Amino acid sequence: MGAAVDAPVTTVPYGLDRSTAALVLKVGWYPVDHGALAVVRTLGRAGVPVDAFVSDRRAPDARSRYVRRRYAWRDTSAPVAELVEQLCEIGRERPAPTILLPTDDRAAVLVADHAPQLSARFTFAGASSDLVRSVASKERLRELCRRLDVPTPGTMFPSSKAELRDYADVATFPVVVKNVEPWTADHALRRTSIVRNADELEPLLRDWDGGPRLLLQELVPPDAGEDWIFQTYCDARSECLLRFTGRKLRSWPPYAGVTSCGMALRNPHLAEKASQLCRRIGYQGIADLCWRLDRRDGRYKLLDFNPRVGSQFRLFTTTAGVDVVRAMHLDLTGRSVPCAGQVEGRRLVVENLDLPARAAYRRPDSAPAGGARGCRRFRTEWAWLARDDPAPFVAMFVRVTLARLMRLLASRLRRGRARLDRAG
Repeated sequence: MGAAVDAPVTTVPYGLDRSTAALVLKVGWYPVDHGALAVVRTLGRAGVPVDAFVSDRRAPDARSRYVRRRYAWRDTSAPVAELVEQLCEIGRERPAPTILLPTDDRAAVLVADHAPQLSARFTFAGASSDLVRSVASKERLRELCRRLDVPTPGTMFPSSKAELRDYADVATFPVVVKNVEPWTADHALRRTSIVRNADELEPLLRDWDGGPRLLLQELVPPDAGEDWIFQTYCDARSECLLRFTGRKLRSWPPYAGVTSCGMALRNPHLAEKASQLCRRIGYQGIADLCWRLDRRDGRYKLLDFNPRVGSQFRLFTTTAGVDVVRAMHLDLTGRSVPCAGQVEGRRLVVENLDLPARAAYRRPDSAPAGGARGCRRFRTEWAWLARDDPAPFVAMFVRVTLARLMRLLASRLRRGRARLDRAG
């Protein structure tokens, strides 16, 4: 199976506006960010000028040949007003309006909250602040789904350690533990985690005192569930101009993390169900929804509604070569999005994440629910490796390797100190 690599585009048949630049915006610190890199590449290959906020100058996405200008926040822990002012300063320096494209939750909420101020300098999709916060918050999304009769897994929102212990006494494990408001700077957890029994829950939340908020969610057993992705771009009338569906075959961490291997597969039932949800709430912009099919009751249950581009969006494209990012650029520049069907069978592999995921999913208790082995015959796109843009892959490899070596060294130093303490 060979890697299919997109070549630089010199002509764009559907009329992408090369005079309107895009600014890739992220507020969190993600030094190894394949999602932001994918945004840079998909627009850059179409000839659109792309600028980007990067974690640092040596970050893999900062090394892409398609990044024109690189920006860094002066201080991401500063008050939001200071972040907005820095963004406005950048906008005032630009000769023409620029499309603003958030790639993380903090950026999506920042743009929605300060839309009137930012709209003088930037163009962006117009979902309201209240709606963006409603779908990004796990608790408010749960309430929204309950009102609209959209199935979700069983979920509990503890407010204290005592309530958490009471839940652990009666819970059916394993459960998924998540932060309720992922866009906030303070998190109870570093990342979403799976807890397999009450003994694992205690050390995970040893220092938690009831805030920041977190949730515990039922985990559909791997042999009874399938993870599905829905991605779309909704225009100002909340019409889904594109509807993509696909399977998450592997993730890292397993069953609780981002997609490490996915396949584009048509699912008309899920596409219609998710499109109806977007229309009913009046959503505008790019959306990335995670669903789990529970084969025990035959229902698709909504896990997450991300009001931004998903890191795996390049899994999906139409036969006309349009993905959700290109569709957004077309719509916001007053151009029509060509009507074309989803390309089925594409596979996306995130190299640095799928290597450990493959090892984990080979275990008998981690075998994916069908279809993973069959995806080898389909066209593959790699998240990092690209013939026309090799520098990000090299930078990613160096950065990930150094980080793992540092963790290994720190672990050995801790074990060495422990042996000395015992000997003393």
